[in-house]
Amino acid sequence: MRYKIVYKIIKLISVLVWFVNGIYCKILDQVPRHQEIVKKIINEEYSGELTLIIGLLEVVMVVWILSNYKSRLNVIIQITVVMIMNIVELLLVRDLLLWGKYNVVFAILFTVILYINEFQLKSKLTKYVTIT
Repeated sequence: MRYKIVYKIIKLISVLVWFVNGIYCKILDQVPRHQEIVKKIINEEYSGELTLIIGLLEVVMVVWILSNYKSRLNVIIQITVVMIMNIVELLLVRDLLLWGKYNVVFAILFTVILYINEFQLKSKLTKYVTIT
């Protein structure tokens, strides 16, 4: 029972990370640094539109996580996206990152937690209970 609660809490945290970054930071443009990052990395002319699209994709990730559809593939994609994004940002826009070079440390911790939750903890749970 305890593992099920931990699993759900970690899943909720991942939902909140994607939701806050997608809705609050990008779609509502409450954290201008995100658009600045897009401007420097991808394209200055369309940074607003591209930031909005990225925010919408993050909201799609929230829906996918909550759907439980192909959850292992979902976690693999989350890990891949988070690590690629953080490595690119570390190399190209370190000055715009909230924690500078330490952003990648938080990204690694987040992805390790996602991995453990889906591939180890969930495997233990499926032996004993059904996860919804």
